[in-house]
Amino acid sequence: MEGSGSLRFLGLEENEEGPWDVAILQIPLEMTTSYGDGTSGGPQSCVEASIQVELFDPMLPNDLPCGARMHTAIPWSSNAPDLRSQLDSIRDYMLPWVNGGAFPLVLGGEHGILLPIMEALKEIPGSDFSELTIVQIDAHADLRDELNGEKYSHGTVIRRSLEAGISSVIQIGVRAYCAEEGALIESDDRIRTWFARDLFPANGDSSKWCEMIASLEEIEGPVWLTFDVDGLDGALVPSTGTPVPGGLSHWGAVEAIERLFCSSKCEVIGADINEIVPDTEGSLTQFSAALVATKIVSCHINELLKRKGGLL
Repeated sequence: MEGSGSLRFLGLEENEEGPWDVAILQIPLEMTTSYGDGTSGGPQSCVEASIQVELFDPMLPNDLPCGARMHTAIPWSSNAPDLRSQLDSIRDYMLPWVNGGAFPLVLGGEHGILLPIMEALKEIPGSDFSELTIVQIDAHADLRDELNGEKYSHGTVIRRSLEAGISSVIQIGVRAYCAEEGALIESDDRIRTWFARDLFPANGDSSKWCEMIASLEEIEGPVWLTFDVDGLDGALVPSTGTPVPGGLSHWGAVEAIERLFCSSKCEVIGADINEIVPDTEGSLTQFSAALVATKIVSCHINELLKRKGGLL
């Protein structure tokens, strides 16, 4: 679990030895992309963009890291010959991080990284994995049984995670899904989907958005936040593999993240930001991802400060 050299998240100085409060993990998986490609370069581009992100967050008393000990780990890599072996390698990479004291923030890579993260969480002795809720911000439902003949695709990862034994999934911003997925959403009471068309109707009615935001405070138990950047409106992430119009604004994402972390009933135990693809012109996609990552870090540090009486 050594550091990754000179490339540090937010450009901060870091402690070379733990314990750490936050671990930035890069998993540049790219094996099942079905439209645009480039996720293998996404995590590093996000870390690079983060160096330009402001360190002030109004919810914190001081600039980041605000007394927290942060660590940018060596990125995952594998020469495994097939997809399932690659996923097993990711599970093994994640095990010491999900079983340690640091909050893991994973930068990906295609959304398929989520399943081996779930498998790593399930292996923790005494794990309350069966009580885990995934909060998913995403344009897509990712509930297919297979995509292009592959059962471990980015488009099947939420279905595979449910099969692995998580308690439930709450989906926010879904607006691209097939009939198979729609039927599963209707029939499976473990799935609660807030569709983008209801959250952002043409008439400007914000009642469903307010209902969704309020519902985040009612989640109980452990939570893993999985944030597919295509959950944002496509104008904010033009290079992600499948940018879709009609998604969350930047400030909508900030509100959802803040409300989730500030809930007194749940504990966000980790998060991933996936489907990051570097822009070929400009840097808006990776910068949008870096802003989301920074907000997650700020929210976690804010919760640490609350628990420790304002001092880290």
